[in-house]
Amino acid sequence: MQKTKTPDSYFKNADQWREELLAVRKVLLSTGLHEEIKWGSPFYTLDGKHIVGLTAFKNFFCLWFPQGALLRDDKKVLINAQEGVTKAQRQWRMADAKEIKPAIIKSYVKEAAALAKEGKEMKPQRKGAPTIPTELKTALSKNKKASAAFDKMTPGKQREYAEYIAEAKQAATKERRLEKILPMIAAGGGLNDKYKNC
Repeated sequence: MQKTKTPDSYFKNADQWREELLAVRKVLLSTGLHEEIKWGSPFYTLDGKHIVGLTAFKNFFCLWFPQGALLRDDKKVLINAQEGVTKAQRQWRMADAKEIKPAIIKSYVKEAAALAKEGKEMKPQRKGAPTIPTELKTALSKNKKASAAFDKMTPGKQREYAEYIAEAKQAATKERRLEKILPMIAAGGGLNDKYKNC
């Protein structure tokens, strides 16, 4: 899907799950939340507070609640998509139009909005500066463009690259990964940027 600036263009350009996304959109708009684009996908807010997002992936479309861990989840539909990484966010994945349950969606959104109004939230734990592996430091010292771009990146993007190299067990794997990421770094992109708007 192309990068979008408006909710309408997001739905218009949806290559997959278009009808299902539009059906969920109709439900979300009926809740009175404000629709906008955040992180490349439609997001629904209340007084500037993020309540629920809607996005599509290859194998499913989903609602995602930034504070989903606080929801009761009576229907047991929420999952943590990144166990050990994501603290508060939860996804509600669907892979068929039959799984769209307007009344249940509205009840989850209503509860999320009520929690936001009360100011209840789980704040993310900020990590310190990333530890850059020696191999990455050496490679950057030999590539001025990549080094300059890396220095301008957020600590989160720097951490993604650092962990990608550090996780490799063998020197040959680290070398292959460095060859792959140095052009990405020089271009100023994050390691996982291609997944952020899918």
